[in-house]
Amino acid sequence: MSLAIVHSRALAGVSAPPVTVEAHLGNGLPSFTVVGLPDAEVKEARDRVRAAIQTAGFEFPARRITVNLAPADLPKASGRFDLPIAIGILAASGQIDGRELDKLEFAGELALTGELRPVRGALAMAIAARDAGHAFILPPANADEAALAQGAAIYPAASLLAIAAHCAGSDRLARHIAQLTPQAPDYPDLSEVKGQQHAKRALEIVACGGHSLLMIGPPGTGKSMLAARLPGILPAMSEAEALESAAIQSLGSAGFDPSRFGSRPYRSPHHTSSGVALVGGGSDPRPGEISLAHNGILFLDELPEFDRKVLEVLREPLESNRITISRAARQADFPAAFQLVAAMNPCPCGYLGDSRCRCTADQIARYRARLSGPLLDRIDLVIEVPALPHAQLAGPADGESSSDVRARVAQARQLQQQRQGKPNARLRGHALDRHCKPDKSGQQLLDTAVARLGLSARAYHRILRVARSIADLAGSNPISSPHVAEAIQYRRGLDPRSPT
Repeated sequence: MSLAIVHSRALAGVSAPPVTVEAHLGNGLPSFTVVGLPDAEVKEARDRVRAAIQTAGFEFPARRITVNLAPADLPKASGRFDLPIAIGILAASGQIDGRELDKLEFAGELALTGELRPVRGALAMAIAARDAGHAFILPPANADEAALAQGAAIYPAASLLAIAAHCAGSDRLARHIAQLTPQAPDYPDLSEVKGQQHAKRALEIVACGGHSLLMIGPPGTGKSMLAARLPGILPAMSEAEALESAAIQSLGSAGFDPSRFGSRPYRSPHHTSSGVALVGGGSDPRPGEISLAHNGILFLDELPEFDRKVLEVLREPLESNRITISRAARQADFPAAFQLVAAMNPCPCGYLGDSRCRCTADQIARYRARLSGPLLDRIDLVIEVPALPHAQLAGPADGESSSDVRARVAQARQLQQQRQGKPNARLRGHALDRHCKPDKSGQQLLDTAVARLGLSARAYHRILRVARSIADLAGSNPISSPHVAEAIQYRRGLDPRSPT
């Protein structure tokens, strides 16, 4: 009897737990069995592995082959286990040298020709392999992505035959050093937006504190333009933020483009998207739009056109910055620290207050009632984006550039990092009480606003966080009444169910 042990990785949320691939060759009628909670893709590996081994010029053992993927209670999905299964069979049958296998990890889908095809989650697996002190052998198409994990020993291999030569010592694989230089983020510039000074001011506050924003206005007033320019006024991502965002995006079906490493994610799903598309899910849970927008922007245009049940799934992630997807067989946890930016029309036709509008009061009320009170209560700022006069549209753009605004935002963010270690929008509990307490006049103004507007405790705390961001932009340590007054102003339009 012969046995070989090969190391690989599964995916569970953003983590990559270790999987031990045990290949055993025993006596009896020829058979090939894969156990250890494999899904359909992993079970199909039997045919791919057999063909790849034979095409590469090796002998497929005519014995009773049992492959165990341990631990047995961890679900195994995708074709990433093709390569470790093939290596295990070749090592167990003595066709390759298995003495170095305990120092290596493998992942890759096998073509019938023996070539390696790319897999999802290469960056997450590379980080885990690096932390375990193992070298990582994977397909060449995943090499640049995996090499983003600083210090990881990445060895791309084009085929099963190349790995066999490496194990034999005759033709060693070269360690991959990423030659790719990430492109400088090319965001649209804020100076291209004419007028809308009030909206630009709100956008700067949103960028400063990491807040959420809802824009209400007729079609064609620049709501989408403003949202697309928010990433350009956010400070540059830290190395840790960029790596975390890249690892999440590598889990998605579209994968991750290493040339965009360090660019803020900007996701804009269509209003026909399902709840699973938004928060993630599936039998093998994958990240949804809110996680793919981690450390970036989630823009929801035509907000009331989304199914109400779909929008309600945003309530918990907006508070916790995480999403947990539970299924009968497994549970996956994904980070979701995104900034929500949404846009909507004031009425079904979009031209409320204009002679073109024929919407009745009931139609307007039903349209705006598609947004629930609890969801609206979680949005920090609400602004109107009115139509501009033609004379202003015909004139030159006279606003500040994104770089000028970004400099002020970066300075305020640095102040927040030094003071509390996080953006203002994420302040909770004692940290909120300590850093967002207004002065006496500001507190009196806030108390009056809460009483008159009937604000909830959540709304009260969100006003404090927005006021803290306004004070930071002004370079003020205490939060005074002008800062509180401006924050309240962005809260007064929060009930879009009544015509404005």
